Amino acid sequence: MADEMENKGEKKFKYSIIIPTYNERLNIAIIVYLIFKHLRDVDFEIIVVDDGSPDGTQEIVKQLQQLYGEDRILLRARAKKLGLGTAYIHGLKHATGDFVVIMDADLSHHPKYLPSFIKKQLETNASIVTGTRYVKGGGVHGWNLMRKLTSRGANVLAQTLLWPGVSDLTGSFRLYKKSVLEDVISSCVSKGYVFQMEMIVRATRKGYHIEEVPITFVDRVFGTSKLGGSEIVEYLKGLVYLLLTT
Repeated sequence: MADEMENKGEKKFKYSIIIPTYNERLNIAIIVYLIFKHLRDVDFEIIVVDDGSPDGTQEIVKQLQQLYGEDRILLRARAKKLGLGTAYIHGLKHATGDFVVIMDADLSHHPKYLPSFIKKQLETNASIVTGTRYVKGGGVHGWNLMRKLTSRGANVLAQTLLWPGVSDLTGSFRLYKKSVLEDVISSCVSKGYVFQMEMIVRATRKGYHIEEVPITFVDRVFGTSKLGGSEIVEYLKGLVYLLLTT
């Protein structure tokens, strides 16, 4: 893909990949390896924002820095868990790329889709490219029926009330133009899982061009899911807030 860009005389862009982590010692090395595998001809940096993981995640990242270089893997740690939204803001401060990718560290977002995100953006000049589970070619693997229904129901409810213009409102695997992410993130007030929903709704309201790429979401292999009843309550509160403010 990089060769195609050079042949067309286009600028070779740089991509900053922000990965928030908390207790991802078993996953972070795998995700980093896969990113390097699938972006061989792409200029990128990985920014790991770790919220004081007690499981040794930061030590693993430091070993990865020795292997790949501190210019390719940046560890930007925080003292404790401060929320997903602020993790992206923290990582964004250190991003030097033209574009920013946000993705999870738990292998639910496979790096094999990154070339498709980049290709879609180059073809369409989209401000945002988001992965979706809910179009042809997308899907979910490893969830039980109840979780599938909960996720689908959350999306249908949000689609009905907010008209966001995307099929997967609660997904968190996205590519942004850096300037767009800076603009959108500055207008968001939500924390946790609602943050992703607010980001895409705000972007839609601001008129940004959004494209979608089908992905298969895979439930985490190592570790435990951080989604619980409190997050569902926060989601519903966030939905009401966005309905009233956007």
